[in-house]
Amino acid sequence: MQEDLDAPARKRTHNLAHDLVAKLTQSILLGQMQPGDKLPSENTIVLEHGVSRTVVREAISKLQASGLVETRHGIGTFVIERAPEQGLRLSVDTALGVRGILELRMGLETQAAALAATRRTVQQVQQMREALDDYQRLLANSDSCVEADKRFHLLIAEATGNVSFSEIMQHLGNAMIPRTRVNAVERGAADLTKLGQLANLEHEAILNAIKRQDPDAARAAMWLHLTNSRDRFLADRD
Repeated sequence: MQEDLDAPARKRTHNLAHDLVAKLTQSILLGQMQPGDKLPSENTIVLEHGVSRTVVREAISKLQASGLVETRHGIGTFVIERAPEQGLRLSVDTALGVRGILELRMGLETQAAALAATRRTVQQVQQMREALDDYQRLLANSDSCVEADKRFHLLIAEATGNVSFSEIMQHLGNAMIPRTRVNAVERGAADLTKLGQLANLEHEAILNAIKRQDPDAARAAMWLHLTNSRDRFLADRD
């Protein structure tokens, strides 16, 4: 009887640990915690996430098993370099051109935007807002806005709450941004500043849909953005 009574408590602990693992994994995959960085102390994680020590210990154990962290006795738990993934062998440098990358993203990110619209937190919306503010500032100064662009899309993947989206986007890296994959000859006379401004108007539409928690509008806005990106960067090659 006692075993049956304890079952719901164990299930709650397991679910809380799963959620904590997802949050910490996202931070590592997005580069918010780099290899060599020390994780916050057990007490800090308990306070920040409102969970028990049991939940924290189970989450850390799962992170260790997945090869993301290691615990050094008496020192703490640290992020470690990830071993090369055996499952995903796609080489974005050779196997896919701009068209291939964008077609892959059209399938991946339209769903990510829809999920993000239903699952995002207020903090994640604010982080997306900051990424687009950085994008616009850099664009206005004629500086590279690739990192801000990439960060915006990675934050959408993070907001899905599904680590697989983040992993694939991280694997694509800078290759997800067409302007890093098209040389001057292929671009022809394309004005990157104008193209960047057009892209950011589309970014704003995506963010607005996610902010108001409208998955259909978010999906449509992302589809339009990626379709237009494909057309803008590949028009001279067809």
